[in-house]
Amino acid sequence: MSVVPQVDPRDVPAGATIIDVREDYEWEGGHVTGAKHITLDTIAERLAELPAPGEDFYVICHGGGRSNRAATFLRGCGYAAHNIAGGTSAWFAAGLPMTSENGEAPAVVH
Repeated sequence: MSVVPQVDPRDVPAGATIIDVREDYEWEGGHVTGAKHITLDTIAERLAELPAPGEDFYVICHGGGRSNRAATFLRGCGYAAHNIAGGTSAWFAAGLPMTSENGEAPAVVH
């Protein structure tokens, strides 16, 4: 099993593919602008929606635990997944771009 690289939100490259594995209600309250939403419980059945194996991408959740589990699974399947350390909580705290689906100001919902 390969070790999942842990990446500070401020070190995620501009334009990187980000997969958010949180639940729908969390996503709706606030998420990384431009991220793709694939809940943790559906990731195995939605592999075709991910970047090609070998292409770097980043996985995020609320605090980093679920995304680390997802990235571990994905790396085991041959994907170049990285975990965003601290999740959306750290992303939000760093003042990085977020949006919401509910018409309100983006917030970190858990």
